[in-house]
Order: sequence, then C-alpha cells, then structure tokens
Amino acid sequence: METFLQQHSEKMLNFIEKLVNIDSGSYNKKGVDQIGEILRNCYENLGFHVKVIPQKEYGNHLVIEHKESINPSIVILAHMDTVFPKGTVLERAFRIEGQRAYGPGVIDMKSSHAAVLFAIKALINERDEAYKHIKIILNSEEEIGSPTSKSLIEKEAKNTKYALVMEPARKDGSLVSARRGKGNYTLIVEGKAAHSGIEPEKGRSAIEELAHKIIQLHELSDHENGISVNVGLIEGGSSANTVSDHAEAQIDVRMKEIDQVELIEEKLEKICSTTEVAGTKIVLEGEMNRPPMEKNKKTRALLRLIQAVGDEIGIEIEDTATGGGSDASFTSSLGIATIDGLGPIGGNAHSDKEYLEIPSLVERTYLLATIIKRLVEKQNM
Repeated sequence: METFLQQHSEKMLNFIEKLVNIDSGSYNKKGVDQIGEILRNCYENLGFHVKVIPQKEYGNHLVIEHKESINPSIVILAHMDTVFPKGTVLERAFRIEGQRAYGPGVIDMKSSHAAVLFAIKALINERDEAYKHIKIILNSEEEIGSPTSKSLIEKEAKNTKYALVMEPARKDGSLVSARRGKGNYTLIVEGKAAHSGIEPEKGRSAIEELAHKIIQLHELSDHENGISVNVGLIEGGSSANTVSDHAEAQIDVRMKEIDQVELIEEKLEKICSTTEVAGTKIVLEGEMNRPPMEKNKKTRALLRLIQAVGDEIGIEIEDTATGGGSDASFTSSLGIATIDGLGPIGGNAHSDKEYLEIPSLVERTYLLATIIKRLVEKQNM
C-alpha cells in the first residue's frame, strides 16, 4: 500500500489544493456543499453509497458506506467546514513552500479528506475488502459545535466498535486519546436604565451585576482537576452616562471527566439563581454540548493496536490529551473505542499560518489504511 500511496502522492496534493481553494466556513452553506459534492462523487466512483442529509442553515451532512457493506464496525469522522470566512481563499490560496503546504483549512482538515479517500483507494488496489467494514460520516459544522450533526453522529455510530477521528495529528505527530468536554453558555442580565448624572439611584446596573457574576464564575475554575470556566466575551450598556439596563456574557466551560459535568452545571445554576444588585434579573442559556473524551479501557486497547501497527510500518506512535473539542467526544461517550488526531501532521490551525507537513501525508494515510486492515482482521479472527 505504501508504494501505491507514494505513486499517488502528487494526486493527493492536487486533491487537497482543490479542496483548500474552496471557501467552506461553517456558515458558508454553498461552499461546504461544494466540498460535499466533490467528495460524494469521489466515493460513488469507488462503489460507495452516499446518503445526503439536507440542512437548511448549514451544509448538508454525508453518511457513506460501501454498497456491499453489512453492519460496519468502524466509523470514520471528518468535518467539511473551516473557521475561515468567505473571501479567505482570494487572500491566500493554497501554496507550497519547501516541505509544507499552506492555505485555509489545509490541515484542519482538508488534508484528512485526502487521507481517508486515498486510504480506501490503497485498500481497493490491494484487493483488501476491509473498506466494506467502514462507515464514514462527514459533517458540515463541527467548528461551531456540531449543532445539527451531533444526533446524526450518535445515531449512525452507535452500533460500531471503533471510531477513527480525522482531526490532524499534533505538531509532534502525537495522536489524541483524551479531550476535555465543552459547554457554551450565555448569561443575560436585565437591569433598569437611568441617567447617571441626574438620577442614578433610580437605575439598576446590569453591568454591575454581570461584574459580580464574572468573578464568581471564574472562581469555579480548578485547573489542577481539568476544570476551566472562562468569560471570554462581554457586552452591555448604551452610553457612559446611562446606568446600563442590559448586559451579556459568553461563557466557555471545559471539564476533564464526565462526572464533573453535573457538578459544574449545578454550580452554574446556583450562581445564577440570585443577584447581587437588587432589581436586576438573570437568565442563563446554553448547555454542555460536548462530553469529555476519556482515555478509558477501550480507548487504551485501540491505542495499543494502533501503536503496534505503527511499529509494524516504522512509525513511532505517541498519544496526548488536549483541551480542544472535537466530535470524538460523541463516540467516546457512547462507549465506542475512540482515537482522534489520525489525520496528517501540521500546525497553526485556525490561523493564516496553518500548514501541512507534506511528508506526513503518505505516512499517515498508510497508517490509516493499515489500521482499518488490522481492525477488520481482528474482528474476523
């Protein structure tokens, strides 16, 4: 398979260039659907059935299985959206400098789409039917929390045994075996406006109340135990000489263990159940939208198999935990053995310096194809 992939490395890069040079931010339905159409055609040409799940606001999701597949045991997750707004490609299209390729979404995660597609092509070339045992889910809005695809992923993945998630490998090549869970909340405070010079005593400051809440919320952080609460965005008031009647805060919550979720939710509700400034009212909106991906017994076993595959083909595999979120949390919470970071190696995702390490493209695609092969062999033993 490695020789096949080496012979097709230029085609892989050309395919990545084609995807990178299409703006496909999460809110750009047209662009994401253009990516989806390209991928749909590629998989259909390989004998796969592609089910399109239409979306009104975001791009359509795709669920892909071979026409001869029966109860696939492996689910592969990859997202088609990026964080970049429309027009980014015009500013900095795909380019190659030395051993690196640059461009919006090149590592997060358009190179991963090339890896999955060409891993399947390599298996087909070997006449190895392991590709008939996989289900591929491509969603359109992972970068904003997978609001419409979470339930789809949970439904389609629930009967599988292994989840291979195609977020990029870390800069040092490490895979991801654990991720912190994530919650997004909005705290809304309503007060009473008044002129701050003429009759300030008649006002009820929403900003003052919010200030109290920000301090209390930040005190919930327990970094030693993997809990962080961050108020990252605030707004409120109408003018400097007006007691504010409205204020809002966007809150990011992270936790390491599933048992911490209920505890944090209880503390958030308690803080927001009372006010410090008489006459103000509080509404807390949001939810924990991604549970933690824990390094449990099943995940450890899958990691050991992947490390054995790495040893077999000459790639040293390390793993790490990260605070960032991904759809791996959804499969992990279902009790499915899950490993993330199986895409090519790169760095500086979500920035104008985002890059792909080109030599890792063949290496990590070969790794992915061999993992699929070994998992199916294990299942058939």
